Amino acid sequence: MILDINSKLGKYDYRLPKELIAQAPATPRDRARLFVYDRKARKVVFDRFANLAEHLPRNAVLVFNETKVLPARFVVKRATSGRVKLLYLASVGKNIEALSERRLLAGEKLYVSGKVFFTVIKKTGSVYTLRAPFDRSTLVDYLIRRGEAPIPPYLRHTVLSGAKLRRAYQTVFAKSPGSAAAPTASLHFTKGLMKKLRAAGFATKFVSLHVGLGTFAPLTATNLRRGKLHSEPYAIDKKTAAFLNRVKSEGRPIVAVGTTVVRTLESAASAGRLKKIHGSTRLFIRAGDKIKFVDCLITNFHVPRSSLMMLVSALTGRKKLLALYRLAVKNRFRFFSFGDGMLVR
Repeated sequence: MILDINSKLGKYDYRLPKELIAQAPATPRDRARLFVYDRKARKVVFDRFANLAEHLPRNAVLVFNETKVLPARFVVKRATSGRVKLLYLASVGKNIEALSERRLLAGEKLYVSGKVFFTVIKKTGSVYTLRAPFDRSTLVDYLIRRGEAPIPPYLRHTVLSGAKLRRAYQTVFAKSPGSAAAPTASLHFTKGLMKKLRAAGFATKFVSLHVGLGTFAPLTATNLRRGKLHSEPYAIDKKTAAFLNRVKSEGRPIVAVGTTVVRTLESAASAGRLKKIHGSTRLFIRAGDKIKFVDCLITNFHVPRSSLMMLVSALTGRKKLLALYRLAVKNRFRFFSFGDGMLVR
């Protein structure tokens, strides 16, 4: 089985010089480079992200993920006076799920402050279930005030720190707190670029999908066998869904800004219309899968052997995607969260 999964993941592997892993975003953000692949013309164009409007299909509608990265790492004090750092994952009823940098014991108390504490209930795999002393909204407020933003492992050498890193790893339109990672395709957009796109006649709409830490987890044999990923909650406003259904019926191109938007719209779509507009998705899109609602994709250059690469390959084909990545490496595009952008149209 190990050989089988390595063989399958190896088909999405590529060589990447370490110096091409971006450790900070372009300044300003829309100064990032743009790699455009026109599927119909089978043509590649290099440009700057600020010129995105020149490469979008006429009358296109851009759909963004308005999720907000939650500073989910926080420190608690053990009854033994030792301190431990936790990473909040999700709320489940009156409990929360979290990762811990140290082993915890069932029944022990983890103090937030004074007499306020979490109680360790159980451990399932690497995830701890804790009885929370307050509801989710209060916890979110606490994390916003006291927490640290989790960052991908490949950004450990970033020159940014503290407040600068938190600002850089957040979109300019972030609204709904709940993600463990940023929807990175949207990090290229500035308020000025958004105004420029609207002035050029492109509609912009927003959906929400809270990105879980599973986005950083290696794919497993179970993922490949079942064709499902980690679960992530999504929501589409009724008015937004009605608007997107109407423009889709009119033949206007739908441009998903990021793989999270693809997963949201494709999870909600049935027979060419958005129907299930809120819920949780475990959708795993791979080469050969039919994309039902999205016409074009704006994305970043992704980690090798990842589900994100597999999703993009559903639009380009696996072999073509690898060829495009090799071309990007050859031309010194920057990769991953703070890297350059790609438009597949």
